[in-house]
Amino acid sequence: MQIWTCSGCEQTLFFDNAVCPRCAAGLGFLPDRLDLATLDAAGDGTFRVLGTTDGPTYRLCANKVEHDACNWTVPAEDAEPLCRACRLNHTIPDLTADNNLTLWRRLEAEKRRLVYSMLRFGLPTANKIEDPEHGLGFDFLADAEPEFREGPGVITGHADGLITLNVAEADHAVRERMRQQMAEPYRTILGHFRHESGHYYWDRLVRDSSWLEPVRACFGDDRLDYSEALQRHYESDASTGWSEHFVSHYASSHPWEDWAETWAHYLHIVDTLETAWQFGMRAQPKVEEASELSFRPPRNPYRESDFDALIEAWIPLTQALNSLNRSVGQEDAYPFALAQPAIDKLKLVHDIIRDTTGSGAS
Repeated sequence: MQIWTCSGCEQTLFFDNAVCPRCAAGLGFLPDRLDLATLDAAGDGTFRVLGTTDGPTYRLCANKVEHDACNWTVPAEDAEPLCRACRLNHTIPDLTADNNLTLWRRLEAEKRRLVYSMLRFGLPTANKIEDPEHGLGFDFLADAEPEFREGPGVITGHADGLITLNVAEADHAVRERMRQQMAEPYRTILGHFRHESGHYYWDRLVRDSSWLEPVRACFGDDRLDYSEALQRHYESDASTGWSEHFVSHYASSHPWEDWAETWAHYLHIVDTLETAWQFGMRAQPKVEEASELSFRPPRNPYRESDFDALIEAWIPLTQALNSLNRSVGQEDAYPFALAQPAIDKLKLVHDIIRDTTGSGAS
């Protein structure tokens, strides 16, 4: 994730900022430029980038105006009231019920981070209106009251381009309880989004492409019965040797889940490395014979064509992050160890994205 500077007072800005914390100037993320800009009123509810007089004009996303749930903008000439991230929504919860507005805002904040990555890579981001057959959409659903509910309730998942997420996942207590019940060392909203987007992009980038056979050779045969595979997974012992081949225990359940988990981890890697690069982070440990802990993130990881450069920075960076977390009494930021077969799968995801989007140029 990039960091920015307020063009009014030079205050450092971060992706979620909607107002400059120093000078209180209004901010807006410009998806067409992947830039968090300081805005200046241009009349009729439109804005220009501060300091420009003849540049393009923008409107604030309707979800910012109506619900304070977005900090992205829409080109003034675009008739669509929602920004590129919010127009992906297919269903949102009843915002007048319970704590849904607060929970939905949290979901939207993490979804924007996913969409940012999609735009940085140049991946297809058409919504269901623009492309009914192949477009992407999000259903944010809330469980009914238990006495009126039938079945297991809202289940996070993906089907035919629609990613469903239970808004309860944005409740920190509920998510922590689920994390412990499911014996998952890592369970976050952003992790859900990245995982489910992996299923969507398997359909878009792999299923009908020349990459299908290489993916099957690497991840396994996706034609295996999915329901039976999941049942075996949930009945299996989590202490088995899955870590020798997969990025997570859940990845071992079925090749589709292996792909989705690996895709999510690849997004974790690239976006975190971009953040480290933007902060100028590097490490030279004060310990003799610890060169394996040294790292310097590649310049512009989203455009890095050399996968080895990414992984060589990632592994020592996670060791540093985990050590920092433990120093303040927190659990590991990245509670995973990557074996070589998992790294090989990550490289294949890397190669497919580069081949599809042509994003290997620096």
